This record gives sequence, structure tokens and C-alpha cells, in this order.
Amino acid sequence: MTRFTRRSFTLAALAGAGVTAACGNGVGSTGGATIDARVDSTLNFLYNRYPATRDIAQKSAGQLVMPLVTEAGLGFGAGYGRGALRVGGTTVDFYSATKGSFGLQIGAQQYAHVLFFMTDEALMRFRRSSGWAAGADVEYVFNDKGDNIRAETTTSTAPILAVIFGQAGLLVGATLEGVKYTRIIP
Repeated sequence: MTRFTRRSFTLAALAGAGVTAACGNGVGSTGGATIDARVDSTLNFLYNRYPATRDIAQKSAGQLVMPLVTEAGLGFGAGYGRGALRVGGTTVDFYSATKGSFGLQIGAQQYAHVLFFMTDEALMRFRRSSGWAAGADVEYVFNDKGDNIRAETTTSTAPILAVIFGQAGLLVGATLEGVKYTRIIP
């Protein structure tokens, strides 16, 4: 019977992150201007495809936009992407998202996601942290059958709303995973 330790899990996740980063997701290779252009394109797609997200954006204190996250897994899995934090429509910082997972899984996928910080306090906590992982204070907004994004923004008390969209590929299985966001200099 094979015994996995935290060290072996961490090493495998880091190795997997290196492999998925090497897949060339096209983000960050030429610096901040490329990331900003991808963020603009991603937000335009989101607002045109799911108009209700404009209201969420107007109510939010800031948005972390990850235009493309690439994930792959076969037992151990990893994901990586780069994006920008926007406050008042202006990019204030650049971030990477690194994801590690272990479990019954096989496949690869790419997707975009946006975190809407609905309170100044949630945005401040995120910006002041050296590395931030999504936790229980994140509420996921989801697609219903009519290609609408549904969020009860009038009744939601979650300080952060997450929208995941534009999925391509197939990753099958149940996993234990976490995403860590880290400030970067592109």
C-alpha cells in the first residue's frame, strides 16, 4: 500500500503545475499588456454572454479576472493561469492561480473565471495577503439552462462571488483541490 505524505503531495502538485504552465496557455508570455488585453476580452465576453454579471460588477469593490486556467490530471492534477485584479475598471495588480489536486481524475480542461469582491473588506483581505486561497466565503454563481448566470445578489451575503465560464475539454472525477492566488510581476 502506497502512503502519501504532505511532502509527496506538494512535490507532485508543483511538478504538475510546471507541466500545465509549460502547456503554453498564452497568458503572461509578453507581460502585463498581454494579460490586460486578455482580461478586457474575457470581461467583454462575460458581459455580452451573461448580461446579469454587469450588475454584479457594478456592485463589486473589485474583480479578479483569470482569462485562462489550464488544468490536467491523472491521479495527481494541477492547474495554472494568470490574470489581473481590477478596481474601478483599472488594473491594480497581476496574479497567478495555482491549483493542485489528488484523487480519482483523468483529463484536461481550460476555463475562465472571475472573482467579484462584493465588500471593501474582502478586497482588502485579498490584497493584503501574501497568497490567498479561496475558502468558505466564496459563493459560486452558476449557469442555468438558458445560458444565464444566476446569482441572488440581492439576498446573497457572500463577500466574494465566483463565476466560472468558457469551459473547454473534459476532466472527469472527484478531487480534493485548492486554488492559491499569488501576486506576480509579469
